[in-house]
Amino acid sequence: MAQVAFVDSMLREYLVFRGYSNTLKALDVEQRNEKDQHFRAERLIEHFNTAIQASDLTAVRSLWLHLDNNLFSKLDHTYAVAVKKLENSLLKYYLVTAYSNNRTDKISEFFNKLAAELQQQSEWKDWFFFPFCRNAEESPTFTLFFTKPWQDTLLLSLRNFLTTVYQCLPQPSFVRAEQEAAHMQRLQDDNTRLRARLLQLQQEQQQQQVSSSSQNLSGETSSARRRSSYHRQQQSLSDILPFDISPPGHIVDDFCIIASEANSVAQASDAQARGLKLLIRNIGSGSSPVLARKDNNGGGDKSSSKRRSGSVGRSWI
Repeated sequence: MAQVAFVDSMLREYLVFRGYSNTLKALDVEQRNEKDQHFRAERLIEHFNTAIQASDLTAVRSLWLHLDNNLFSKLDHTYAVAVKKLENSLLKYYLVTAYSNNRTDKISEFFNKLAAELQQQSEWKDWFFFPFCRNAEESPTFTLFFTKPWQDTLLLSLRNFLTTVYQCLPQPSFVRAEQEAAHMQRLQDDNTRLRARLLQLQQEQQQQQVSSSSQNLSGETSSARRRSSYHRQQQSLSDILPFDISPPGHIVDDFCIIASEANSVAQASDAQARGLKLLIRNIGSGSSPVLARKDNNGGGDKSSSKRRSGSVGRSWI
């Protein structure tokens, strides 16, 4: 409420500055008669009821169009059906009231102005017969709208709907000017703080990149140093003279062993072959010691054998 009072004082100051005395007087009257903000819906219902009783279609349409553009258009789309239902019911209430007041001219004016708009809606199909209907209050199609309970229910529903809308409606922009300014200042402060934080993070990232690059450079330098020292070591090794170590007397491996074994076997076989050849040569030449032994003992053996055979033969005979 402090913001509303502040805006009221600013509006009064502006009206005085511009010289709008009549508007200032009307503002003073409105402020004195306004006891509570919750009576705004009541005053709107009074304006609607007054315009309907006077068969002022222009006033009814202008007031509804004002509410639709400034209040109902800001609601969620789920309320669109309820808003359209209230508008159609209010127009039907206008026709019923004009018929009750014998204002047939106003009924004809109504359809002449709104026929193109209403013919697109199915619920208005039966109402185009209304100007030509006699005893419409007794017709099954229109009798409900002439009853007082229906008319009271309509005005009460419209009042409750407007009250709810005003309670949920956000404040005008010029009323929230101070709040908007404070909000914008907070957003600017947050933006500045975030920019500073972003700059700090960028600097830290750059430092990390520089440190990592320096570490890589130092690592490359150390590796280069190690490689150079290794090359120096290789170069220095070529200058070192070998130790004076006498080589072994002989080198023995498996192939040499196999070869020596093969040689020994070949030598043995050659010796055996030479021995057999010598034996055969001795046998063929008659110089065998066995044959010589037989030749030396040949005569004695014959006489003895004869004696043995004779004796044996004589004794046998």
